[in-house]
Amino acid sequence: MTMPCRFTPFKLSLLALAVASAGAKAQTINTPQFTLTFSDDAQTLLAMKPKDAGGFDFLPSAHSDRKGPGYYQLGDIDIRLRFVGEGAWQDFSSALATTKVKPLKAGGELLASSDISADLAGIPLEVRRDWLQQDGQLVLRFTLSNHSGRDIELGGLGIPMVFDNIITGRTLDQAHEQASYAEPYMGRDGGYVQVARLNGKGPALLVLPKQNAGLENWRPLLDAKNADGSPKIYNDPTHRTHTFEGFYDWQVLSKGFSDTDWQGAKQWNDPTSRVLKAGETLQTALRFALSPSIRGIENTLQANQRPVAVGIPGYVVPTDMPAELFLNSPSPIAAITVSPQGALAITPAPAKGDWQHFKVAGKAWGRARLDIRYKDGSEQSIHYFVTDPMAKAVAKMGQFLYHQQWYEGKDDPFGRGPAVLGFDNEAGHLVLQEPRVWIAGLSDEGGAGPWLAAIMKELGQPDASEVAKFERFYTQVLDGRLQVKSGPEQYGVKKSLFYYDPKALPAFAYDKNVDWSTWASWNKKDAADVGRSYNYPHVAAAQWVLYRLARFHQGLVKAHDWRWYLEQAYHTSIAMTELAPHYAQFGQMEGSVFVAILADLRSEGLNTEADRLEAAMRKRAEHWASLKYPFGSEMPWDSTGQEEVYAWMRHFGKTQQANETREVILGYDFTQPHWGYNGSARRFWDFLYAGKYSRIERQLHHYGSTINALPLLDSYRQNPGDLYLLRVAYGGMMGGLTNIDQHGFASAAFHSFPDMLRFDPYSGDYGTSFFGHAFGIGSYLVKDPRFGWLGFGGSVGEQGKAVTLTPKDAFQNRAYLAPQKLYLTLDAGRFRQLTLGQDGTVRLTLAPKDAHTANAMLSIEALGGAYRPKASLQKAEGRYVIPLGDGPTTVELVKD
Repeated sequence: MTMPCRFTPFKLSLLALAVASAGAKAQTINTPQFTLTFSDDAQTLLAMKPKDAGGFDFLPSAHSDRKGPGYYQLGDIDIRLRFVGEGAWQDFSSALATTKVKPLKAGGELLASSDISADLAGIPLEVRRDWLQQDGQLVLRFTLSNHSGRDIELGGLGIPMVFDNIITGRTLDQAHEQASYAEPYMGRDGGYVQVARLNGKGPALLVLPKQNAGLENWRPLLDAKNADGSPKIYNDPTHRTHTFEGFYDWQVLSKGFSDTDWQGAKQWNDPTSRVLKAGETLQTALRFALSPSIRGIENTLQANQRPVAVGIPGYVVPTDMPAELFLNSPSPIAAITVSPQGALAITPAPAKGDWQHFKVAGKAWGRARLDIRYKDGSEQSIHYFVTDPMAKAVAKMGQFLYHQQWYEGKDDPFGRGPAVLGFDNEAGHLVLQEPRVWIAGLSDEGGAGPWLAAIMKELGQPDASEVAKFERFYTQVLDGRLQVKSGPEQYGVKKSLFYYDPKALPAFAYDKNVDWSTWASWNKKDAADVGRSYNYPHVAAAQWVLYRLARFHQGLVKAHDWRWYLEQAYHTSIAMTELAPHYAQFGQMEGSVFVAILADLRSEGLNTEADRLEAAMRKRAEHWASLKYPFGSEMPWDSTGQEEVYAWMRHFGKTQQANETREVILGYDFTQPHWGYNGSARRFWDFLYAGKYSRIERQLHHYGSTINALPLLDSYRQNPGDLYLLRVAYGGMMGGLTNIDQHGFASAAFHSFPDMLRFDPYSGDYGTSFFGHAFGIGSYLVKDPRFGWLGFGGSVGEQGKAVTLTPKDAFQNRAYLAPQKLYLTLDAGRFRQLTLGQDGTVRLTLAPKDAHTANAMLSIEALGGAYRPKASLQKAEGRYVIPLGDGPTTVELVKD
């Protein structure tokens, strides 16, 4: 391979090392964990191949075009400094260097050493870089010495993390085999970066602070250039696009950026700088450890004497449901503080073995942080988000959608009203014109999102006035305008109702301040195209929810009966495969709804329709099963299709493929002590298509968080011994609620870049996120061998030898009792409490009836032994019918 050529060769000690030449410009060193390839001239690391991993490389050595000034490699350094008393910051980056470094003597544990000051032209410091092997691990150390005779303030100290997340030019199979994603836990001294392979397989790489290297911030390295086309500092020429997110700087110090470039953005941690006095030296070092698997990361952290935090159910804390925090650290805790003050209440609880235990209660809505100081002087930050009670947040969202986002549109030439439209929360108005026409056109994820969220809210929190409004939208807009009602394209779903076509609408006043010249400004013909399969699940989901509301409640749905809506859902599902076959070859977001539609067709005895739908979906599933990584989409890599692929693999009994799908999800969806990243499935391009601030950027709690939680929840219910699955899944489920602000506006996603760090003002594609939440949210009772009884989505209590679960989730209509492997769902009615007796009996307490719900409809999925109601109850459509009264109703379940 071709490598950068910047510096002179260096000498390496051969003591206890196997050293082999890799050509004139590279040297290979074998350590206990890695085969390492260094640039012989630059002493930067070009390849990091873990042993026994089939040649897999964490670094982008395969991309031989990444060479020359401006291209970052592992081992580069970024520095922002100024002389104390002077205002102007000066910037230095070794990635810009064209001069040679000065090799220094190596030996013993020192693999390679160099004076790289010349790489940082004009810097008033001496900078030395050392590569070491200590205790079998690779260590990267920088020594900064101030010989200038003046005090220097370091306001930015960054160590670039250059791992191979480049998908450009690779097939889907190649990307899964060769690429990996790096994610930060910005926990300061307790922080780390984990690098996970796209296929979800081990080993995973952990980058850990070694010395004065707390992970304070995570700064993106963009791809801008100077006006003359030359490399620009803090940018890498590798083109950032939907096939490459970009690299990042591990920032030890960041105040020099927060005070300037990021002014006004509230950073995750308090930004710091450091004064290096004349004659003083600072060392900062990172070490690299391997975890055998993604699930094994916390054990690896413990083995490396790192503090480990486990939050249950995560790091999103509704004000009515305290969370639990377990801490395992090599040094005792000296103090815990909360920022902002009073945002959280921390109460010590009985320890669980060597895990310290705390109750964490949310007090003030929004971001909050625990700062933990240990007796050894190290500090760790844990990042929380406090929300309204889940049910209250969702109710607020419904009010906002059906009022502030409601559009009558009586004179709208595009026929969009009445409807729930997209909203610009920054400007405070509906999005009626957008050059990405679908956002204003009620289709695609960015346009369908608002009305999809509106109907999914009704699935578990039905409100008669809201349902009536939605039926107006359905009968007047969706049925016949957005979805074709007759002809050869019957049941086809259009790409957008809004379009840019002055010839077709010469009297319409298109906004002259908008650029209508891009591909995204479809004309009337293109907007009417029905060939995009991703538009169909939104419509099918709406039809399915209306069927359920009509079937299991009284008087809510009036325009059509339940059978009509179910048959419409069936026709939409079939139409997707026939009218949009190209994209239908891929898994769809919200595709789980097709499995639910099939199940309801069966339960209603509509077997002819069910057989046809199952046959159509089997063809897709067989195609997926024939592929090694069947998760493609219109994008080169995606985190969208895994949800539906998993659902059909499970349905058709393809357990191996379902399990492989789950493991791939865990390659980009994980747990860590940070609400924004915990359960936040990787996504970095959808701000381009549905956000107001359109840019390539790691999105936090985009819709991937909740839809990818669905396979993990299902997989956990099959195997409740794997708590990791539930922790990741619930992080995504609750993360999706942070998008809902105190007024009920729901944002597409959170901007993770440090210049913004806030939710996007567009509602965008949040509806898909709420689909995942509504489709999967429930309360889980777990007995963990380490931590004892735990509640996810509900509070746990003990009454003698019985254990109770009081659901606190948004819908309170699903509950899973892990010790019994018992999954209970209510298609009508709500759980007030579930009590698990010592003898295995289960007592359900149900909420009273309401004006539209006279009976609860209970389904029992018993994976650990059959259960049935102790009393004789009628069944309908496979569900137990439980008459509800004016007060709570109790039902006892016993083993059959």
